[in-house]
Amino acid sequence: MAAPAADTHATPTVGATEQPTRSRWRRPAVLVPAGLLLVLGVAYGADLLVAGDDVPRNTVVAGVDIGGLSPSAAATALSDQLAPRVTADHVLVADDVQGVLSPATAGITLDVDGTVQAASGQPLNPWTRLVSLFGEREVEPVITGDETALTAQLDAFAETVDRAPADAGIAVEGTTATVVPPVTGRQLDRTAAAEAVTEALASGGDPETPIELPVDTVDVQVDEAAAQQALDDVVTPALAAPVTVTGDDGTTAELDPEGIAGALVFAAGDGGALDVSLDPGALQTALGDQLGDFGTPAEDARFEVTGDSIAVVPSVDGTGVDPNALAASLLPVLQQPEPREVTASLGAVPADFTTDEANALGIVEQVSSFTTNFTSGASGTNIRVVAEFVDGAVVLPGETFSLNGYTGPRGEAEGYVPAGVINNGEFTQAVGGGISQFATTMFNAVFFAGLEDVYHKPHSYYISRYPAGREATVYYDSIDLQWRNDSPTGIYVQTEWVAGGSITVTFWGTRRYEIESVSSDRYNVRTPVVQEKPDDGSCNPQGGANGFDITVTRIFEDPVSGAQISTEDFQTRYAAEPVIRCVPVEAPAPSGTAPGAPAQPTGRRPSRVGRPWRAA
Repeated sequence: MAAPAADTHATPTVGATEQPTRSRWRRPAVLVPAGLLLVLGVAYGADLLVAGDDVPRNTVVAGVDIGGLSPSAAATALSDQLAPRVTADHVLVADDVQGVLSPATAGITLDVDGTVQAASGQPLNPWTRLVSLFGEREVEPVITGDETALTAQLDAFAETVDRAPADAGIAVEGTTATVVPPVTGRQLDRTAAAEAVTEALASGGDPETPIELPVDTVDVQVDEAAAQQALDDVVTPALAAPVTVTGDDGTTAELDPEGIAGALVFAAGDGGALDVSLDPGALQTALGDQLGDFGTPAEDARFEVTGDSIAVVPSVDGTGVDPNALAASLLPVLQQPEPREVTASLGAVPADFTTDEANALGIVEQVSSFTTNFTSGASGTNIRVVAEFVDGAVVLPGETFSLNGYTGPRGEAEGYVPAGVINNGEFTQAVGGGISQFATTMFNAVFFAGLEDVYHKPHSYYISRYPAGREATVYYDSIDLQWRNDSPTGIYVQTEWVAGGSITVTFWGTRRYEIESVSSDRYNVRTPVVQEKPDDGSCNPQGGANGFDITVTRIFEDPVSGAQISTEDFQTRYAAEPVIRCVPVEAPAPSGTAPGAPAQPTGRRPSRVGRPWRAA
């Protein structure tokens, strides 16, 4: 019997597994992502191909958009828009100080090619290229420059910024003392300043926008409280009363508050304190001549001439108050109430110029001497005054002697009187006249000693009592006589004045040369002109004299062998002394005299036609 046919509509057996069926509409979901990737890949490749060597899109350098530009176009854009901002002068500000930075001077420039190269690399990362569609790509500019030149500009600016701290102190005016507040110091942070400048230039910002530079604070050592404490504890009591200085022998001197005030010295001490001390030199000045009453004064070594020889008179040490010891013992006494007294012990006071120092100068013999003669009483007085002042001068090796500098002003207060001078080519009178005679005498002593002539000026006219071409004039504060002791030994100056007769200047030292003087003939002789001037009381008649040129040769010879060592020429040009005639001045017409009739015009006599007749 045949088996029955299967019932296709039978109920499924419980527990049986149903096989899933794949739907046709779901296949595109697998194919679409693959297609999208293909499209994106094609787009990515096309984007790379289209971009080529151009700067990546949306690339910005310090505010300049160069995205999508060719390298040359990008370089042009940077050169036009960014480079001028980098090299322009920039304002610097540090605290309350302003300055100017000049990048161009420092050699700071925009490296255009380097910047374009840094910005031109096309990103290969697909995600990066995708992001570049929606945002900017910042690239820093490449800045080049001379770091040393930039540092030099910052250092120069720092000189106007840096300020040393000023400690609190005490100002003393008379005998009134007040506290001076401190001032905090400041210093430009040069390293951070260089970084700030570099960053500002790289940003390509507006040059008018100040570049803020960092400044460090430098604290003071002594604050106001410490100064106030020194004022209250030391200074105020010190200025309250005088102090009596007593010597071992009972000699006394008084140091008044003004003298104490002038000797006070303030300095920063340990732990921020303001230390108070006394200046020994100021104490010595304050006590002045009173110190001479203590002990015996020292005597300097000196030179004494006897006939043709010179010798050293030894120095003698004295005794007196030691200013350093006095300052040390006086300070604690100043904080005591009055009456106040300090004992000053006497000590040795050495001479300022010792015997050994004098002997070391080698002043042992006469090296030159010269004498000139004079007759005028007034000029002779002035020659005596200057000679007495210069006598005994010691010129050390290498020193330059200035006659004006050594004597100082030569006026009536110094004992000088009116005497003859040459002023603007005329002989007249002035206080201190005649000193040129002494200058001429000293110049010849310099000449024959073989010393260096630094400056001398001959007279404008030749004066017959002087050796032609070997003389000098002086006038205080305008014309000087200067010579240098170029020898290895000292020069002692001796002067001898003979009333109504002569002045002699002698130099003592160590003889180096035998000097010979040779004069040329007078040449380029010039005859005087004749000048007539009104005899109004100010005219001084002159007889006149020829002018001429002359050359004097100084010959240096060895004093032992006589061999010539060197020569030196002195060329002098004398002007012709004019003849001045004083002519009488016409007397004015007496008052009340009628003036003369006016002169008639030349030519034809005027007609009387039309003029009224006058009765005779």
